[in-house]
Amino acid sequence: MNTASTNWKQNFFTIWTGQAFSQFSSSVLQFAIVWYLTDQTGSAMVLTIAMMMGFLPQGVLGPFIGVFIDRYSRKRIMIISDLLISAASFAMVAAGWMGALTTELILVVLLLRSVGAAFHTPCLQAVTPQIVPPDQLTRCSGYSQALESVSQILSPAVAAVLYSSWSLSGIVFLDVIGALIAVFTLGIAVIPELQRDENSGSVRVLREAMEGFRILQTNKGMLGLVLIGSLYTLALMPTSALFPLMSMSYFNGTSTNASIVEVVFSVGLLFGSLVLSRWGGTKNRVYTIVGSFLLMSLSLLISGMLPPGGFWLFAACSWLMGVSGPFYWGMYTPLLQSNFEDRYLGRVLSLSSSIRLLSGPLGLVVSGAFAERYGVEKWFLIAGALVLVAAFLCVGVPAVRECDG
Repeated sequence: MNTASTNWKQNFFTIWTGQAFSQFSSSVLQFAIVWYLTDQTGSAMVLTIAMMMGFLPQGVLGPFIGVFIDRYSRKRIMIISDLLISAASFAMVAAGWMGALTTELILVVLLLRSVGAAFHTPCLQAVTPQIVPPDQLTRCSGYSQALESVSQILSPAVAAVLYSSWSLSGIVFLDVIGALIAVFTLGIAVIPELQRDENSGSVRVLREAMEGFRILQTNKGMLGLVLIGSLYTLALMPTSALFPLMSMSYFNGTSTNASIVEVVFSVGLLFGSLVLSRWGGTKNRVYTIVGSFLLMSLSLLISGMLPPGGFWLFAACSWLMGVSGPFYWGMYTPLLQSNFEDRYLGRVLSLSSSIRLLSGPLGLVVSGAFAERYGVEKWFLIAGALVLVAAFLCVGVPAVRECDG
């Protein structure tokens, strides 16, 4: 099942070093775009639409993309995806040079970048168990999240400096360079090809996509965990989109305050990732996920109850939110990777991602309208309650509780 070679560490860290550069430049760009849209429009609805453009294609296309990930060279798919993301970003650079950079164009570019990510993300996750031994999946998940956390710690500060001194087009060009570095490291990495059926024939996208759903259904516990993950995403995706408004509007801060919160959150992510990579989690990984949910829920509920003068307490809660994250993702993805065969992982991972992400746009629409009418801080209370329900479901549904048995 696992085709990892003896030099798996070299391959793993080669790929993830390139991804760290790409994630760093993309994170800088993401902050810059959010601040740009906030400055230009000041609208929670525009921010939620931007977030929706970034995730909706991944949710809609995921079940079908998994078919190609299981059929063709995953290495080649990742390289083409990075090149597509780079090309979409460069279109925004060109528009900035011509003085034609508009909110509408930014939303279109976010949409195109999301199409590239829809291929890239599940493909990267499916490749991991091909090069990493099964007993190292959780630790490697912690290492990769630690690399991501470092980039997230640096990127808000870098974004704040560049946003005040560069044009948005210049920051976008930095992202193009990051994507090209990721392409280079993928090119020199060694990724084993999957063993495929000789009589597999032509691609029947719909039938093979449905086969992926049937495979996921065979494991009731993992299907339940995926659905619970959708509830988590329903709560957290809108919360992430509303973070800048919470800092800049409710707490009357500036982009500096927003960047402080993001840095503190990322420091928490790094701390949690390092603890996870060192510890490895509980024997039953579902209980680690439950602990993550409880900590996230508590942090959100406290944040929603803070007065407008409580910015620093909000920053402390943001650190706790960051700490909680790796103990969910660091368990969730390896659980999927270890419960299904490599040849089905593209479909299972992309399908599970789609099920999760399709709940996000619903949350974004509801939260955007809710925040503008009742206040952004009230959504944090709702998000905290939803995550608390997710924790109880993990413990209360036997199939989910025992899916790591």
